[in-house]
Amino acid sequence: MANVDTTSSSRQPAAAPQAPRIGPTVDFATLLGVSGAFAMIAGAMVLGGQPSAFLDIPAVLIVIGGTFLVTTVSFSLTEIGQSQGLMLRAAVYNSESPDNAVLQALYLADLARKRGRLALQNVTDDLIGVPFLHRAITLVVDGLPAEEVERILSQESQATYDRHLRSAGVLRRAGEVAPAMGLIGTLIGLVQMLGNLDDPSAIGPAMAVALLTTFYGAVLANMVFTPLATKLERNARIELAVRQIYTIGAASISRQENPRRLELLLNTVLAPRERVDYFS
Repeated sequence: MANVDTTSSSRQPAAAPQAPRIGPTVDFATLLGVSGAFAMIAGAMVLGGQPSAFLDIPAVLIVIGGTFLVTTVSFSLTEIGQSQGLMLRAAVYNSESPDNAVLQALYLADLARKRGRLALQNVTDDLIGVPFLHRAITLVVDGLPAEEVERILSQESQATYDRHLRSAGVLRRAGEVAPAMGLIGTLIGLVQMLGNLDDPSAIGPAMAVALLTTFYGAVLANMVFTPLATKLERNARIELAVRQIYTIGAASISRQENPRRLELLLNTVLAPRERVDYFS
């Protein structure tokens, strides 16, 4: 955020707030968990001596293709496409924290208190990287009533939260379908094996399909789809909390309330260990 000269003010805040983190931030927890789990499985395959035995094209088609198509039955193509894009949010996403959002809201409220709401025009360009906060401050600068600002921002926040939950639901549904497709593949392989008992050369490939489909389904469900769905739900809750903080801050600025009151109000949203002391 651009530095704003406040030397003319008789009172300075105890600490300047940190600027919002603009742009995606790598989530090392997700990367470490997923890559580490797959590395361990790959290591077990290599140590077993025949890693190529775990690759079977029919099993891949049954589990991956079947999971995608069956999941599509439960949702629209648009929702499926959105979920695929949001899968990256589990590893790369805007990780602004609620306490950082509180500092930003208090910074802007203090600036508006000292220099008036129109002074916020000087910092709106620096908030483009945080679209929701940029819209919130733009509404305040435009002079909309506090109730209208709060209504618009709350509706947008809830709509975004609902979209993210739907995308997480797609992944969770895929996590339910993948083991079922693995079981279907197992049954296909067993039927093929029993139908070719008189041909020993056909028993091996059929057994491979039977076992590997179950393996693929378990891996996709428990190492990809379900963990990513849980992470997306967590990220959606954090983003909703951040947007609620910005909504409360924008409405308070619009009402021209004392920033100290806003600090007390916003700290009730945060966990005790995250609460800020901006005006001490």
